[in-house]
Amino acid sequence: MTDSWPLLLIDWYRAHARVLPWRNPPGAALPDAADWPYRVWLSEVMLQQTTVEAVTPYFRAFTARWPNVAALAAADDAQVMQAWAGLGYYARARNLLACARAVVAQHGGRFPGTEAELRALPGIGDYTAAAVAAFGFGRDAVVIDGNIERLTTRLFGIVTPLPAARGAIRDALGAVLPVAQAGDFAQAMMDLARRVCTPRNPQCLLCPIAAACAARSAGNAEDFPVKPAKRARPTRQGTAWWIEVDKHVLTVQRPAKGLLGGMRALPSCDWKGLGAQPPLPGDWRLLGAVQHGFTHFELELRVQALWLPERSLLQPAIAGADWVPVAEIASAGLPTLFAKAAALGQTAIRGELAA
Repeated sequence: MTDSWPLLLIDWYRAHARVLPWRNPPGAALPDAADWPYRVWLSEVMLQQTTVEAVTPYFRAFTARWPNVAALAAADDAQVMQAWAGLGYYARARNLLACARAVVAQHGGRFPGTEAELRALPGIGDYTAAAVAAFGFGRDAVVIDGNIERLTTRLFGIVTPLPAARGAIRDALGAVLPVAQAGDFAQAMMDLARRVCTPRNPQCLLCPIAAACAARSAGNAEDFPVKPAKRARPTRQGTAWWIEVDKHVLTVQRPAKGLLGGMRALPSCDWKGLGAQPPLPGDWRLLGAVQHGFTHFELELRVQALWLPERSLLQPAIAGADWVPVAEIASAGLPTLFAKAAALGQTAIRGELAA
């Protein structure tokens, strides 16, 4: 492997870097602004397991509404969770608030600049700490995400399966990290991996560092990274309840802990089967079922509906209840699972069940 490939890659990046609202232009000095590390951190949290295309409008909305870490720390939890709706993996939003408040309480509203201090904050792991240190403060940090793992295993021919290979990946990158250019180096690797060194059909002929790549030389780039066999995800079942009165539907706030914690949703069971009883007796009608995938399981959520003539019939009262106009339920900030379930309710309004 040639020793010059990191600098060749940075040269390519300076000519081809994507313009992103949270990215400093390649080769430019970091912005002299106290809120720059905040913007970097916010983008990195949003980008975890989410695409750039999906994150961009959320990032713009968040930074317009909460332009610095102090503003986010002072925000209402429910408003932040609602603004997050649709990005998925909602524990990130809870950690977002916890981290912002820790930065204000422990660091006077300014993010610390070292990886060790950043890792001590809620919700920040090795990757995010390195990314904020490199992109937000210009530190010589080794930044490794899934794209960089793929590119590095191909470059160095690392055949150890993930996640065991991560130590070798870190060592390999640490040995070639360009001094004072860690941020541009990492973002160059990310861009190359997304645009050229793709998981399938990598475009090796367009790669500026192909001559240094072990996998390209061997002709087996798609074999990397080596991953252990996937386990089949189990399927769970559950029920959600559409309760409607005078063109308003009942929503509740889910418990703070657990999946979709703190989010506004339709009332539902604990997703441990179809035997759960509705929250009140009545002429319940089955609208259908929706499918949704979580990290560790697939969920089949059956949706039952009940139309009541007045709210007083909802006894006993349901904790955390809020009535939302049916016409506005699609914009009420429900997480994707319950947005799917609500769509069945809206369809029923237009169909014969509501007649």
